[in-house]
Amino acid sequence: MKKALLFALILLFPLALILTPVQGAEPSPPNDIGKAPSCPLCGMDRKKFDFSRVFIEYDDGSTFGACSLHCAAIDMAANIDKAPVKIWVGDYDKKGLIDAEEAFWVIGGKKMGVMTKRAKWAFKTKKEAEQFVQQFGGELSNFEGAAKAAYEDMYQDTRMIREKRKMKRMKMKKS
Repeated sequence: MKKALLFALILLFPLALILTPVQGAEPSPPNDIGKAPSCPLCGMDRKKFDFSRVFIEYDDGSTFGACSLHCAAIDMAANIDKAPVKIWVGDYDKKGLIDAEEAFWVIGGKKMGVMTKRAKWAFKTKKEAEQFVQQFGGELSNFEGAAKAAYEDMYQDTRMIREKRKMKRMKMKKS
């Protein structure tokens, strides 16, 4: 009996190791763009802006898909009683979702941001972020710094968006 139990344990242990998820290796949410094809705040197409999109899972099980960190920050502020459990962001280079807190962020630079004057881009590797900084400028940061920058820029960005929309409406009236 003891030999059979020991034999079973020896066979099952490697299988258990294979099937046990690795800490920190959480997959990105399946079909986030299918769940939220457009940003509920601004209407932008999240597939078109796959390099800047954000997907949030809250502690109550609800989710939110945004086009950018700007719109994600608005949602997190408006839903102050819901705590984000997981935040994914589009990798600027590869377009797939990566963990926002593990990403290497670049704030600012010559490239115009999505819904913001001061861009906030996420990269899976530090090397990719550093290469972007060499080519387009900006400063390396972490998620905390990028989120803080999004909130600091909120007033000016919202004002910029209002002005752009006003100009667009005026242009449409003339047509």
